[in-house]
Amino acid sequence: MKLNAYFLLGLIFMTGLSCKNGQRKNEDATNKTIIKPKKAVVYQVFTRLFGNTNTTNKPWGTIEENGVGKFNDFTPKALKEIKDLGVSHIWYTGVPHHSVIRDYTEFGISNDDPDVVKGRAGSPYAVKDYYNVNPDLAVNVAHRLEEFKALIKRSHEAGLKVIIDIVPNHVARNYKSNSKPIGVKDFGEDDDLSVVYNVNNNFYYNPNEAFKVPVWKNDYAPLGNEKHSLSDGEFPELPAKWTGNGSRLSQPDMNDWYETVKVNYGISPEGKKDFDELPEGFENEDYKAHYEFWSSKQVPNSWVKFRDIALFWLDLGVDGFRYDMAEMVPVEFWSFMNASIKMKNPEVFLLAEVYNPSLYRDYIKKGKMDYLYDKVQLYDTIKSVMQGHGKTDYIPQILDDLKDIEHHMLHFLENHDEQRIASPAFAGNAEKGKPAMVVSTTSTSAPSMIYFGQEVGEDGSENAGFGKPTRTSIFDYIGVPAHQRWVNNKQFDGGQLTNQEKDLRDFYKRLLNFTLNSNALTENYQDIHRFNKKETKNYNDKVLSFVRWSADEKLIIISNLDDSNTYQFELQIPKDVISKWQLSDNDYNVSDQLYNQFNSNLKIENGIGKIQMSIHALESFILKIQ
Repeated sequence: MKLNAYFLLGLIFMTGLSCKNGQRKNEDATNKTIIKPKKAVVYQVFTRLFGNTNTTNKPWGTIEENGVGKFNDFTPKALKEIKDLGVSHIWYTGVPHHSVIRDYTEFGISNDDPDVVKGRAGSPYAVKDYYNVNPDLAVNVAHRLEEFKALIKRSHEAGLKVIIDIVPNHVARNYKSNSKPIGVKDFGEDDDLSVVYNVNNNFYYNPNEAFKVPVWKNDYAPLGNEKHSLSDGEFPELPAKWTGNGSRLSQPDMNDWYETVKVNYGISPEGKKDFDELPEGFENEDYKAHYEFWSSKQVPNSWVKFRDIALFWLDLGVDGFRYDMAEMVPVEFWSFMNASIKMKNPEVFLLAEVYNPSLYRDYIKKGKMDYLYDKVQLYDTIKSVMQGHGKTDYIPQILDDLKDIEHHMLHFLENHDEQRIASPAFAGNAEKGKPAMVVSTTSTSAPSMIYFGQEVGEDGSENAGFGKPTRTSIFDYIGVPAHQRWVNNKQFDGGQLTNQEKDLRDFYKRLLNFTLNSNALTENYQDIHRFNKKETKNYNDKVLSFVRWSADEKLIIISNLDDSNTYQFELQIPKDVISKWQLSDNDYNVSDQLYNQFNSNLKIENGIGKIQMSIHALESFILKIQ
């Protein structure tokens, strides 16, 4: 989930702090050890869609009409293929039990009202019960949590770490946990409903005002106007709660996150923080110090509830969390939450959705996040180049600006919120993702992420019901055609892929595996694009070049993001790079590490290296000096 403007972040009162060390610390017993970062590759999979082989794709279709994938579809064979693609972590999106339209009352699950559910299958970011999993995903609904635990075990056996979502900013409007442990109380169960705000209320209220369903516009109607016993334009809620995106209206707009309610973290409507703040300089302390700081402090009730939820999932074997809209929750909570998590598992993978660059260092240093989305800067810039109207000239400056935190900025070209590369609204051609992905995965030591179906060129063109095509639907039951051709009736062997789709997947497999195994990509980086732009004839602003190196691996990486032109030029490696590499005037063989189709010489004269290049449209080379 993402916001279109930062003004909706009214409950956040942070200032960006500078981070002076770009390397991760291994905060062991000595608290002094600094280790080199490791590359990671996250495979995001929309769990409900992965194993669905039904191709009907009727708008607003039911499970019976359009089908649904299950936990059990992630067979050892499927997981092995994902691992072999070059993946270290798998993010199972849509696991916690969220609101759905299907009737599961025979299992003690209350029905959900279409007036406050997006789509037929529901938004994965409107969680209804944090202590269980989506019943749609189970073969045996009564044993759905056991089926997910078995999936965790299979994933670990395949060598994959498991990530799931936690959505601390909001919960489903009809949140009710039937599975909570003994002694745990539901969100809002003990709230004082007579006041707008109380530090230990879980929600914000409009006392004496009833919630009203939004006024539907633009011919929209829940379930596509299908008749449903609960779809009557009403949802009983008195008093009305504030909506997830911060709307205080008792009748939110249809473009608000009306299916969710905002969680109160102890910030009053006027912006007063009713909790302790971290001492000055505490951003430089490790998670153990943060844990100790909070251990003697009284914190708002919502903080404790979400900490206990995270620890519950860690006990089940989950290895990490992706935090939805983390910037809408105060950074002090993240200090408390993540310190508690890391005390239980120091190796946990914590990824946060943060879009405001001024908050990056705060959420990393004070909030103890491992990784943040690098969307607003790197993704948006690469996308503009892929669309033909941007320049690669801006990329080196972005990398410079984030150098102190570069390892913490996860890179991606697709995820569930973004348009598919192959969709007409993005690039219209999956091939355009190839050079962009080389830049995204090799320019820093940060983790990379790939969204299921990206590796076979899925275009997101299905009209699922809620929302518009270009993004694979996360709200409805749907089949994902290109991905289904790889699934091949659950053989997971790509047997129905076209030759072009097979070639594309082969590219991703080569690239991702290289990134996991290259130690140069975890160490030194230097831009050579700006030097060549100034010094090299025929060098173009649709081309990008940089170097990466370690003690035993020296790489020259060059990508052509132009989809129609071949460029020929003499690529130059500046004197200071040659000096750092400790190379003397001579000829050195260089060979491409992706396809081994480029073998040439790096000729060094007077301390400057030169390589004769001919790089075709959408081509990339990862050249290793032998």
